[in-house]
Amino acid sequence: MSYEIDIENCIKVLAEGGITLYPTDTIWGLGCDAENAGAVAKIYAIKKRAENKSMIILLADEKQIGRYAKAPSQKIKELLQEAEKPLTVIYPDAKNLAGNVINEDGTIAIRIVKDDFCEALIKRFGKAIVSTSANVSGESSPTNFDEISDEIKNAADYIVQHKRNDSTPAKPSRILLWQEDDELKVIRD
Repeated sequence: MSYEIDIENCIKVLAEGGITLYPTDTIWGLGCDAENAGAVAKIYAIKKRAENKSMIILLADEKQIGRYAKAPSQKIKELLQEAEKPLTVIYPDAKNLAGNVINEDGTIAIRIVKDDFCEALIKRFGKAIVSTSANVSGESSPTNFDEISDEIKNAADYIVQHKRNDSTPAKPSRILLWQEDDELKVIRD
């Protein structure tokens, strides 16, 4: 794998409570250990974002969801398996995460990645990673690495080399809210 050094460096930074700037299966993101409240606070500070605006966490596969939230129903599992584009689902009963990454209502937004780099990183790290757009809150989300501001780049403890030259415009994921009646509400399409 050409990104092996990136994965090793990311894991070291994440384990030490640091912040990575990395390509996800959607847009470039700022990431940290989703179980480390200090690391999560650093991302809020970098983004100049209010802590009441929760962030997404990334997982490598659906089997990990139950570790961090209410286990998905069969309907949700099928939806995740069939999704052709990146899909984030908001789950109730968040747990085993830093308190400042969990929404005020106890929910957490989780995306199962469909990207080889992210999947390998999360599997090797062994736990959830925060993913939030690599921009200051209120500014446009960068669609590729070149659009990321120097302010954000300078704030990261490690910047991944992989996909820096990819100029394919990226888009954020679709977001659905899993409701009590097993229905899904579209938050972002």
